[in-house]
Amino acid sequence: MKTTEREFKGMKLSGFLGIFLLAVLIGLFIFLLAYGQVWSVMTALAVLLLMVLSVIGFVVVEPNDARVMVFFGKYKGTITTNGFFLVNPFYEKKKITLRARNLDVPPIKVNDKVGNPVMIGAVMVWKIKDTYKAMFDIDSSSIGKTENKHGLASVQLSKLMQSYENFVKIQSDAALRKIAGMYAYDSNESMGDHVTLRSDDGEVAQRLEEELNSRLAIAGIEVIEARINYLAYASEIAGVMLRRQQADAIIAAREKIVEGAVSMVQLALGKLEKEGIVDLDEEKKAAMVSNLLVVLCADEAAQPVLNTGTLHH
Repeated sequence: MKTTEREFKGMKLSGFLGIFLLAVLIGLFIFLLAYGQVWSVMTALAVLLLMVLSVIGFVVVEPNDARVMVFFGKYKGTITTNGFFLVNPFYEKKKITLRARNLDVPPIKVNDKVGNPVMIGAVMVWKIKDTYKAMFDIDSSSIGKTENKHGLASVQLSKLMQSYENFVKIQSDAALRKIAGMYAYDSNESMGDHVTLRSDDGEVAQRLEEELNSRLAIAGIEVIEARINYLAYASEIAGVMLRRQQADAIIAAREKIVEGAVSMVQLALGKLEKEGIVDLDEEKKAAMVSNLLVVLCADEAAQPVLNTGTLHH
């Protein structure tokens, strides 16, 4: 049967009232011991047991924290109200935080939409929305195998990691792999797609949040924000792709240079003709255009050559 978080409805006294009752029990315990009769000693031992149980029943709930109450394996509710309380000492009080937490997903190698290997990482903000699902709907064991220096396998807890924290890390890795495979790295290889991993305008981040929320809903976890914080080509193709990007940049720069040079030549010829400075035939115009384009489009500064003859020599 599916169960979700509910407010704890069991006995919950003020902790300060519990301290007063504990003080009364301490006084009664001392009085019974001082009386010295057999029955009074037996009663004092019972009072002592009640005192110990009372101390176990105290619980403090801090802001943005909660206590999941379990009575002999049965979920009884969650205390989310802040304060100091005295509850049934036989309740198991599991502490769980409701604070927002960051997770930095380390860069992983995946293939983008067109098959290029890329390194991609993400950062996300998440918090627990349903304490019951986070505590009971996923496996609580975080046990893995390691090998000691003699090569023998040993079993140990993974840094006492909470089960839901381990679940978030694994599912965020899987979600990031899926989203990275849905988009191309750059617009040069996107095959007509307007949105790429590199030129994301928010769509990739939104899809990542939706994918994470759908995967983590089973654990009662809500993703507040998720963003890609690392993106690069994998090392085996990074050099080739860098040269390709440099070539694209050089071609784009050349196009701008040629476009500007043609405009300047056109302006020069028009101004010479308009102001009647010199009368050039078509052959001389072609030569002038050629010389100007060479000067304006060259990578290095042109060396001046002085013509001491006529225009035809």
